[in-house]
Amino acid sequence: MKKLLIASFLISASCMVAAKLPALTDEAKAKAAEAAAKAAWAGKVDGYLLCKSQDKVAASYFKTAKAAGKDAKPAAATPPCADPGPFAYAPPEAAKPIEAAGAHSPAATAVSPPSTKQPDAVINPAKKP
Repeated sequence: MKKLLIASFLISASCMVAAKLPALTDEAKAKAAEAAAKAAWAGKVDGYLLCKSQDKVAASYFKTAKAAGKDAKPAAATPPCADPGPFAYAPPEAAKPIEAAGAHSPAATAVSPPSTKQPDAVINPAKKP
């Protein structure tokens, strides 16, 4: 009985592991990118707040050391704390399609060279009769 129960448990666990999740939609990808940008910004804010508190503690230490008559070595030169500012997210623009279909671009949009450096004859070779 135990062997049958263990075997059924292992089979059901392997079926759950083999299940495939559906692909993410464009909205879900955009939300994930925005969440990642917000998390990166929050990390910068945390670093800024840590820098400010370290500066405050160092200033307090030097002030009390000077008042007590102790010889305090000067602080090491560090870059100033950089405020990351408010959170602003600009989604990245979609990549331009590669012009490898063999058709020419309209004159209005042909302001830059094609996306690939290979000639069209290399990408789309003519079929031999």
